[in-house]
Amino acid sequence: MGPGLHTWPGMWPLILMTAAITLAVWKPYLSLGLTAGLLAGQIAHVIDAMYDNDWAIYLGSFIALGFIQWTAGPSTRLMAAGANAVFAGIMTVLMLSWRYSDGLGWFGPTFAGDRYTFIKYGWQLFALLAFIAGACAAVGLLLAMYQERGSLFQARTMAQTSLREAEVDLIVEQERTRIGRDLHDVLAHSLAVIAAQADGTRYLSNDQPKAVLNALENISTSARSALVDAQRVIEGVHDDGAITPQPRLSDVGPLFARMQGSLAIERSESGVPAELSAGQQLAVFRIIQECLTNALKHGGRGTAVRLHLDWSGPGLTLHVASGIRAAADRPDPAADVRVGRGLAGMRERAHLAGGWVTAGPDGEQYRVTVFLPYGTRIADADAAVAGEDSELVPAGGAAARPQMSLEQAGRRG
Repeated sequence: MGPGLHTWPGMWPLILMTAAITLAVWKPYLSLGLTAGLLAGQIAHVIDAMYDNDWAIYLGSFIALGFIQWTAGPSTRLMAAGANAVFAGIMTVLMLSWRYSDGLGWFGPTFAGDRYTFIKYGWQLFALLAFIAGACAAVGLLLAMYQERGSLFQARTMAQTSLREAEVDLIVEQERTRIGRDLHDVLAHSLAVIAAQADGTRYLSNDQPKAVLNALENISTSARSALVDAQRVIEGVHDDGAITPQPRLSDVGPLFARMQGSLAIERSESGVPAELSAGQQLAVFRIIQECLTNALKHGGRGTAVRLHLDWSGPGLTLHVASGIRAAADRPDPAADVRVGRGLAGMRERAHLAGGWVTAGPDGEQYRVTVFLPYGTRIADADAAVAGEDSELVPAGGAAARPQMSLEQAGRRG
């Protein structure tokens, strides 16, 4: 390096190539630009030419090429490879030409000039530089492939782990669902039989004391309430076992607000609202939700829906009427006559809550009527003692129904 680094002609080439290697990963295009700037500066005689023992500084461009091939994208890799092929050709000219090396090149001037030197030695030097550049690029590509292979193995391991966890969660969820279904079936059968037996005994025992009738009524009401609450709890179990807060009657208003943009909903009430159990409130909410969904499905957007809650009878009576599209406007007229799970689900919910549902077309309207009792009404004890021939209003409806035998009530339950 002579007297010192500051007087050494290779100082700027060394600084520029070091910067090119440093920036190859973060700024590949800037790295290529530094190499191009070095070569252009030497051609323009702005940067000193290499001595015959300084040429290895050029290899910094090929080392930077290896880092670019390792970390950059496909388009950047191709551009860097092409640029370094051009750089190798320019380096060959700078290292062999007497004109650019100022007499410090590998060969002195000949009678034939640089042309003879390039013809005899140019292809050898260019092949050597291209071989070094290709080797550096190959090392970079091999490192990239090795890293990508490791990433693929890691991704495969993570996918297998996630698959095993999902399989375990699925097994747990299936077992939880099976237990919940079995529990629901057992409770539904047992509690329904209890309620039916209590109702049947009460219907056939009008001459019993009032205390006995009240006890039978309490048994029937408690059995139905327990059945509905059990269904509510089982339906509201999260995947993690936590209980989800179930909708109540107060959530009907927000439901209307969400559906108001799709349906023209008109709501009205009559009578004094009474307290319903949590299970009955859930049943009312789900039935209203299903009615609105069916109205949107079969009537289309903008369908008028009228909903009325009547609290004046022995139970809540819900009336829902929605418009029906003409047969010519229906995309699938056969769908209107098919019986889906929605209506069956409404009937099941109402039945479990001690009530009933009627549904069907009425002219240009589709009407749904739901009745849920507040509690079983029993006749006055004095009237029973007096032997009045009167029928009690059963728990499942607002109007009087024929008396049932104990055996019939059990079969019905």
